[in-house]
Amino acid sequence: MDIPGDARELIRRAVTEDLGGGGDVTSRAIVVPDAACRGAVLVKADGVIAGTAIFSGVFAELDRAISVEWSVADGDAVGAGAEIGTVIGPARPVLAGERVALNFLQHLSGVATLTRRYVDACEGTGSVVLCTRKTLPGLRSLERQAVESGGGMLHRAGLDDGVLIKDNHVRLAGGVTAAVKRAKAGAPPSMDVEVEVESIEELEEAIKAGAGAVLLDNPDLETVKRAVDVVAGRVPLEVSGGITLDRIREIAAAGRLRISVGRITHSAPALDVSLELRTA
Repeated sequence: MDIPGDARELIRRAVTEDLGGGGDVTSRAIVVPDAACRGAVLVKADGVIAGTAIFSGVFAELDRAISVEWSVADGDAVGAGAEIGTVIGPARPVLAGERVALNFLQHLSGVATLTRRYVDACEGTGSVVLCTRKTLPGLRSLERQAVESGGGMLHRAGLDDGVLIKDNHVRLAGGVTAAVKRAKAGAPPSMDVEVEVESIEELEEAIKAGAGAVLLDNPDLETVKRAVDVVAGRVPLEVSGGITLDRIREIAAAGRLRISVGRITHSAPALDVSLELRTA
């Protein structure tokens, strides 16, 4: 994946955070200055890879003499025990970047892996899995790319990227109709107005008020089915809240839905990946 501009600064901050003011005192004490090494990037559990570019970018930040070669691409599924890449270069900067590079690769591959599990659970239903703004601060652009690597689709990237009326907006506006009308009057005309609703009654009110899309929050399966019938394809219907792997299939099968899942970014377990070094 390409490294967004903000991620380059993130790499610099992460490297600085780990090296601190004194650098890698352990490697400097043990490894001679001109030592070279070769390392294998090994995956220890089944998963989907994401974050190869930022992994490579960490080492490029430390020493341009370090070479990283990949036998996989972001989005590839791999099995436990797979060797997916090679790191070659001066040993001290490789050791200095090892933990930071792996932290990025493990987290982003974990996001892609969990996303793929959700996407696979929806296969054949016509429903799609979307990410949300529930991302780790500073990592949103990278996590969104990881979601795409896992086969998921993207929701709005930020507050300036689309109109989504949430429950707090509704309460502050005095109701669904008032919130939708104010949004349609005040938002850029190119943006559809989506509104979050918590009942079939609010859903009907939102459509009548002119909402371009509706998000049904925390519904049970029967409510999802009723909502599909009420909407009848007039606007996109999104479902969100409490969507676990155990229940996503039955929800996805209720209609062609957009299913947004916060846990694929904020709670994805890291994929177990290691870098095993040898002298070159």
